[in-house]
Amino acid sequence: MPLAFSPVRLFGALLLLLPLIGCGGQAQRPSFGGSAQVEAPPPLPQIARTRVGLLLPLTGANRSLGSAMFNAAQLALFDQADPRVEFLPQDTAGTPSGAAEATRLALGAGARVLAGPLTGAEAAAAALPARAGRLPMLAFTNDDTAAGNGVWVLGVTPSQQVGRMVGAAAAAGAQRFAMLGQDDAFGRRMAQQLRARLASAGLPPPFVLLHPPRIDMAQAVRDIANLAGEAPVDALLLVETGLAARNAAIAIPAVFPKPPRILGTALWALDTTLAQEPALAGAWFPGADPQARQGFESRYQAAFGERPPRLAGVAYDAAGLAARAARDGGGALPVGEAFLGADGPLRLLADGQVARGLAVFALDPSGEPKLVEPAPVPGAAGS
Repeated sequence: MPLAFSPVRLFGALLLLLPLIGCGGQAQRPSFGGSAQVEAPPPLPQIARTRVGLLLPLTGANRSLGSAMFNAAQLALFDQADPRVEFLPQDTAGTPSGAAEATRLALGAGARVLAGPLTGAEAAAAALPARAGRLPMLAFTNDDTAAGNGVWVLGVTPSQQVGRMVGAAAAAGAQRFAMLGQDDAFGRRMAQQLRARLASAGLPPPFVLLHPPRIDMAQAVRDIANLAGEAPVDALLLVETGLAARNAAIAIPAVFPKPPRILGTALWALDTTLAQEPALAGAWFPGADPQARQGFESRYQAAFGERPPRLAGVAYDAAGLAARAARDGGGALPVGEAFLGADGPLRLLADGQVARGLAVFALDPSGEPKLVEPAPVPGAAGS
């Protein structure tokens, strides 16, 4: 039998403790005359609850993250304070086959909505039984190729990151863009989104260079400059992290007559070493709304005694949206409605995409990124 979590049990436990609160000294026993009988209180009314399946890696390599995600989901349910929703955690073991089996178990247990699983491969496997059972699924992955036909992707996707960076840089006057990144699935997806965003904005196509994993970054910067030729580059999207990003930034001033504005990815929020590189000072990257994230982390730490990992916020968002769907429509997700999540505002779109409001930060030598633009409330598709 699956483990179920419901705030009803928590509220019931609190009610049992109420008579003990505030009692000082020896408790006074009530006296009754004769053989008077004390009537038992009437039973509490039964509350019909709608079940939400949580697809989490509770065993395997990602079990620690799965545990934190379960905590974040409980926090989302507690924040909504609705006893009509019940969570059914199911273990995916962090594998596609495990995710598919967890989905079938949640379906058999009467779940009306699914939150999870973690990765793109797991989401693809879980989507098959979810769609067969007509269960909407809010996956934690950032692989937006899995979205659509009843599946929403809650992770921060390449489309969201590129859209925010292009919008912010274009508003600051950038017209010509370039991109330097590794030739992998993430790099190719970022390049695809950059081309699409610039085309929709009526801007020239970007200069894109995708390189193999091991390369001299100074040479890669020279290659992208040669690709641009005489055309000025106003903004360079650096789809790199760690040492590769730092080495590329060092090479840029020596190669470009007028160094472009450097743009990064959401992964930069996790890399504290980047701020230590003077060549990256002032570089922009997208990130979570600081006020929303701080509020989520404070509530999580108060409840569980530790700071949540970054990805726990996605579980909070998915669980909160799933709980709202279970509460309001028995499974109908609030498509088109704005929702304030752990990392800021977001909005589910009809095609399975998610419009997410991201803030823009600048790297600062102090180590604390500076807020350049706050996170907007996303609107329609393409936000």
